[in-house]
Amino acid sequence: MTTADQRHMRHALTLGARGLGRCWPNPAVGCVIVRDGRIVGRGWTQPGGRPHAEAVALAQAGKAARGATAYVTLEPCAHTGKTPPCADALVAAGIARVVVALRDPDPRVDGGGLSRLRAAGLKVEVGVCAREASVSHAGFLRRIRDGRPMVTLKLASSFDGRIATQTGDSQWITGPAARRLVHLERAAHDAVLVGGGTARDDDPSLTVRGLGISHQPVRVVASTRLDLPRDGSLARTSRQLPVWLLHGAGADPDRVAAWTDLGAQCLSVHSGADGHLDPTSCLQALGQAGLTRVFCEGGGQFAAALLRADQVDRLIGFTAGVAIGAEGRPSLGSMGLKALRDAPRFHLSDSRAIEGDVLHVWLRRDADQS
Repeated sequence: MTTADQRHMRHALTLGARGLGRCWPNPAVGCVIVRDGRIVGRGWTQPGGRPHAEAVALAQAGKAARGATAYVTLEPCAHTGKTPPCADALVAAGIARVVVALRDPDPRVDGGGLSRLRAAGLKVEVGVCAREASVSHAGFLRRIRDGRPMVTLKLASSFDGRIATQTGDSQWITGPAARRLVHLERAAHDAVLVGGGTARDDDPSLTVRGLGISHQPVRVVASTRLDLPRDGSLARTSRQLPVWLLHGAGADPDRVAAWTDLGAQCLSVHSGADGHLDPTSCLQALGQAGLTRVFCEGGGQFAAALLRADQVDRLIGFTAGVAIGAEGRPSLGSMGLKALRDAPRFHLSDSRAIEGDVLHVWLRRDADQS
């Protein structure tokens, strides 16, 4: 591995990040093709998951790909799906060397792409910028390994951990810069998830706004009884932008039918002993539906349920310099903890000022997401 290898792989990772939130269930792969020190092709996984990054880069490189080195952030696929195998495309184009950041754990690939490349006589190196690539592909890897998407939980609160006054007034605790960053996070995730209480109380649109971005995440609401307003923002836009509703098996069939008629996709999931939706079942259903990255924006009860179930990979907190007091609404619901040792713990990844607020990012201890 050379310094040039690292530089080109980081370039490929930057390109691949352009596909985040747009290419699920496929990974957001980046590819850079270099010949004689000059970049001749670049690509990233396109919206909907195809064409793949390698195909885009090879098309750009054309005949210049022969004898070149391809830098790919994830092992090239070796199976025929809706597109031919990328490993075969690299061989056919005359690529001489392939540098890969991560091996693909998908059973349909899992070393098969690397074997094809080596069998065809190409030089193959694996592990360049592997840590950075594990961050970029965290959602895809989580879904393949655990059957669920990566979960980012966002909390925006006052200095004393409140998200609203006792009357529910919450607009706005944080400032415009923090809210803009939230929209950027939405855009980089496949879906935005809230609990039914938030959908009822706030009537959120859960869309990306103010960034000049055309694509929108799936809007997901977890509501045991599906007792959601059918005259709100989500209902009015469910035919234009996707709305998925997670509900319990005992939800009123008439409500399911009504939301389906409005254009929403209703997914029945298991409930826990407390009668509320089981967070693990919710996320498994979303993973089965193809989602790889989910951005959860609360409310407090649902956020606490996700934490209790150890289903949060990444915490994003925005803290504002305002104090609301004990009568305000807490950012988290009950965790049922009796001993501090039982509390979920995360390690700090980033902390910085966002104009008048403070951003802090925390990662679960067994993950490399950031």
